[in-house]
Amino acid sequence: MTAIERVFSGVQPTGNLHLGNYLGAIVNFVKLQENYNCIYCVVDLHAITVWQDPNELTRNIREVTAAFLASGIDPKKHIVFNQSQVAEHAELAWVFNCVARLGWLNRMTQFKEKAGKDRENASVGLYAYPNLMAADILVYRATHVPVGEDQKQHLELARDIAQKFNNDFSQSIAAKGYAEKFFPQPEPLITGPATRVMSLRDGAKKMSKSDPSDYSRINLTDDADAIAQKVRKAKTDPEPLPSEEKGLEARPEADNLVGIYAALSSRSKADVLREFGGWQFSSFKSTLVDLSVEKLGPIGAEMKRLTQDPAYVDSILSNGADRARVIAAETMRAVKDIVGFIQKP
Repeated sequence: MTAIERVFSGVQPTGNLHLGNYLGAIVNFVKLQENYNCIYCVVDLHAITVWQDPNELTRNIREVTAAFLASGIDPKKHIVFNQSQVAEHAELAWVFNCVARLGWLNRMTQFKEKAGKDRENASVGLYAYPNLMAADILVYRATHVPVGEDQKQHLELARDIAQKFNNDFSQSIAAKGYAEKFFPQPEPLITGPATRVMSLRDGAKKMSKSDPSDYSRINLTDDADAIAQKVRKAKTDPEPLPSEEKGLEARPEADNLVGIYAALSSRSKADVLREFGGWQFSSFKSTLVDLSVEKLGPIGAEMKRLTQDPAYVDSILSNGADRARVIAAETMRAVKDIVGFIQKP
């Protein structure tokens, strides 16, 4: 693994982080630190594509940062910052607004889903935010991006924008002595099957902070008692656990709890079922409570400690932004030179 390989990933500060966010993304962020230079960004510019309460937004930025730190992301070896502190993200996004084509954005399925039927009333930011996402990645010349299924299309767009920029400005890039492929083609980083955590009340729905029932999710800030209560009350079926994975078909709640146990213990579902096949859910839930409290309890406690010290969290973000800006400013200076802008000497 060469030192130049750089991972970029961003998390929206939506607040109320839960087990699905942790197992679906943050666990992988922690693992990636071992082999890559990592840049982890709290993408607050993306958050305001829909209206945010300003006080809540501030609190949520700090909460996501606290979750990163409590989970084991090292802000000294890697970069942790919030997007709005590095102006080059927005600056490069405007250049990309002028490179990307309307037809490309019209194909983005996430806009259609988020805007719903009232598309004319959606913000321009919500429509154009895939261009900002491309800028987030490419302003650091990131080589790898961890992506879930819902973000693959956006990474493809980032690759298309990088290629079109390189083609559109190929003569200027060559004349000014830059590498022919000025922007890299960032690769998707597949970290194994992402753990898809479902609601504890309905195995057919994703775990979500917007579910009206707090018993549908385990929040990262839940204490041991809350975790235990939610696992014990989780919906199950009357059958014992099967001994093979195919026995989980058509049993979404059973599949979900086995999947959570497997992810928290870094094992496969098949391995978990070999151990617990034939067990009643009442007994299995007790072992899942113990494991969940062991793994998540310290994270929740550390998150609470950190969020009570906002000055410390802000200092981490400020330091990260200073380091990120060094990389981003170098890219932006080169982009302006290639495009033909006159800059301060």
